[in-house]
Amino acid sequence: MNKITSIIGCVFCVAFLIGLATTLTRSMMIGFLDVLPVYILMALVIVMMLYEAFYDKKK
Repeated sequence: MNKITSIIGCVFCVAFLIGLATTLTRSMMIGFLDVLPVYILMALVIVMMLYEAFYDKKK
């Protein structure tokens, strides 16, 4: 049950973060290089979240 809840929460969070990052690229005034730091931070956040949820088992 805990694993299923973690998967569902991670899927929702990843979908939100990717949607947030891709919304910035829809504007004609913002170029790809302006949004590149956002993509890098989102990727870092997603990797850290997945590591915390599934691989960090020091209990």
